Amino acid sequence: MSTVRRAVFLDRDGTLNVERDLVRIPEDVELLPGVPEALRSLHEAGYALIVVTNQSARARGRITEEELNTVHERLGALLSSENAPLDDIVHCPHHPTDGEPPLRMDCDCRKPEPGLLLEAAARHDVDLSRSWMVGDALRDMEAGRRAGVKCLLVRTGKGERESSSLDPAMVVEDLTAAARHILSEA
Repeated sequence: MSTVRRAVFLDRDGTLNVERDLVRIPEDVELLPGVPEALRSLHEAGYALIVVTNQSARARGRITEEELNTVHERLGALLSSENAPLDDIVHCPHHPTDGEPPLRMDCDCRKPEPGLLLEAAARHDVDLSRSWMVGDALRDMEAGRRAGVKCLLVRTGKGERESSSLDPAMVVEDLTAAARHILSEA
């Protein structure tokens, strides 16, 4: 019998790593300051760490599935080497108007839809009511809200310009501050 877990769902670009036009090769992965330490503290507190990321560059033909996998392997390796292992990375490769079918489609996994969170929660036996979404975009907050998790927006990445429309209690400086907040409410 498995134990229902708490999780922190994490956006990738702008939350864990430096926001770029396209993270296409492993060398493009540059962790933001404090990310390994923040994730390690959450991991040690028993949270599953699950990356949920829109990757419409797949639908647009700008990156292959293999290239994306090598980027995710690099992200996982960087964090594992800092004792901050990820439990999973799930991505949405779709775009509603760009690219060719089957990747050009409306789907339930492209944030702000909650599909990535719901899929990962089912796969990892996660209690959504005890879990969090941390991201740098309003679509991350909406996906989290729709999935029934608590949400925090980081000001890194797109977060600074997207934070003005949110309750200030939902906004933190970076992942370090997000981890402190989550752990203070655990």
